[in-house]
Amino acid sequence: MVDAAKEPGEEQGLRPAAPERVPGAGQEPSERAPSEPSGVEQSGASGVEPSGAEAERAVEKLERPLPEGVRRRVVGLASDALGGLPAAELPQSLRQYAKFTPARRAKYAATALAAALESEPAFRVRIAERLRLGQPDLVKALESGSVPGAADPMDVAAAAYLVRSAGWSRLVAEAGEEAERAGAEGAAAEASRLVEKLQAELSELRAGARADLDRQRADAEEVRRETESLRKKVRSLESDTRRAQAETRKLAAELEAAKAQALAERSAAESEARRLRHRVSELETAAEQGRRSAREGRSVEDMRLRLLLDTVLQSAQGLQRELALPVSQIRPADLVEAVVPGAASPHDVARRGLAEDDPALLDQLLAIPQVHLVVDGYNVTKTGYPTLPLEQQRIRLLGGLAMLAQRTQAEVTCVFDGQDLDVPVMMAPPRGVRVRFSRTGETADELIRRLVRAEPQGRPVVVVSADREVADGVRKAGARPVASVLLLNRLARP
Repeated sequence: MVDAAKEPGEEQGLRPAAPERVPGAGQEPSERAPSEPSGVEQSGASGVEPSGAEAERAVEKLERPLPEGVRRRVVGLASDALGGLPAAELPQSLRQYAKFTPARRAKYAATALAAALESEPAFRVRIAERLRLGQPDLVKALESGSVPGAADPMDVAAAAYLVRSAGWSRLVAEAGEEAERAGAEGAAAEASRLVEKLQAELSELRAGARADLDRQRADAEEVRRETESLRKKVRSLESDTRRAQAETRKLAAELEAAKAQALAERSAAESEARRLRHRVSELETAAEQGRRSAREGRSVEDMRLRLLLDTVLQSAQGLQRELALPVSQIRPADLVEAVVPGAASPHDVARRGLAEDDPALLDQLLAIPQVHLVVDGYNVTKTGYPTLPLEQQRIRLLGGLAMLAQRTQAEVTCVFDGQDLDVPVMMAPPRGVRVRFSRTGETADELIRRLVRAEPQGRPVVVVSADREVADGVRKAGARPVASVLLLNRLARP
C-alpha cells in the first residue's frame, strides 16, 4: 500500500471527533443516500436510538493521535474504495480525486481522505461496507468481539477504526504501541549491529595504526640515517665551496690585473696611433707638395719622394690593421661640457596626465625610439572577446597587432600560454609580429619576464597585461606595464 504524502497537519495524527449523526436523518427521501449504511450509523440514520453497546461504541475516543501505521492503512483502504463509489455519494472535498488511481489518491488526497473519514460518518460507513465485502471474516470477528490471532495488528486496528466495533479505540491504541515496540526493538537491534560493526572497525584501525606506527618508526630511522649522510655531504660541499670561493677571488684578482694591463696597452696603442696619424698627415702634405712639383715638372728626386711617401702611407695602414686600432668615434664637439637632454622612457609618458585606458597613451609609448611592445596574448583576448574559440582569438589579436606594428614601426612580440599544449600550434605569424608560446611546464607570465630580462638595460619595453603579478614583475625589471583594455581600445580605433 502506498504511503500517504505527509501534510503539515498530519504529524499530530487524527483525533476522533464526537459522534455525529449520519447525514440523511430528517432529510427528504430524495436527498438520502442510495444505499442505507449498516451498524451504528444505520440505526442513527433511521432515527432509532442506539442500544447500550452501540452507545458505548459511539462515545469511544482515542486517547492519543491515530498511530501513523494505522493512519496509512485507513487512508489506503479509503483510496482503494473511493473509485468504486458514485460521485454523488462522495464528500465535496473528495470528488476532485475520484478519477485518480488508488496510488495517486493515497499520495495526494491523504489529508482529505483522513479528514472525511473523521468528519463524515456516512462516508466512513460506506468505506466500512466496502471493507466488509473485501474482508468479511475480519469484520465479523471484530463485531463478535474476537480478534484473529494471525491477523496483522495494523489491519485489525484499521478495520476497527472504520467499523467502530466494541473496543475499537483499544485495538487502535494497542496497534500503535505494538508498532512503537517493534520500531524500538528494530532500532535496538540496529544499534547493536552498528556497535559490533564499529568495534570491529576500531580493532582494524588499531591494528592498522600499530602497523603504521612501526612503519613510521622504520621510516624515521631510515630518514635519520639519510640525514646524517646528507650532513656529511653538506660539510664536504661547504669545504669545496670555500676552496672554490678562494680560487674565484684569486681569478678575480688576476682578471683585474689583466684588465689594467690591457688598459695600459690600449692607451699606448692610442698614443702610437695619434703619432702615426700626425705622421701620415705630414706625409700627405709632403705628397701633395710632391704632386704639385711633379705637375710642375720637377726633378726625379721629387718622384722618389712621392714613392717614399706612398710606401709610408701603406706601412701606416698596415700598422693600423696589425694593431686593430678602432675608428675614432669621438668628435671635438663631444668634448665640450654642456647639459645633454635626457632620453624619453616609457615611465616619463605616465607623467603627462593621460588616463590608463586612453589610446593616446599607447600611441605616445610606441612613439619612443627602439620601443619593444610585449603582449600577453590570452590575457588580452579573454578580456576583449572571451566567447570566441582560442584559434579565432589568436587570429583576431595578431591581425590587429600586425596593423599596429606597420603604423608605428615598433618591435612587437605576442606571447601565448603553451604549457598545456600536447603538440605545437601550426600557424603563420603576420608580418612585423613575433609570436611565441611558452614551453611545457612554463606559463606565459614566466616567458614574458624572461623576455623583459633579455633586453639591454635602458631599452624602452612596454608590457600589455591585466595580471597584477606580471605588472609588478616587469616593473621591477624596468619595463612599463599597461592594462589590456588600453590595447583593445587602441586596436578598436581606426
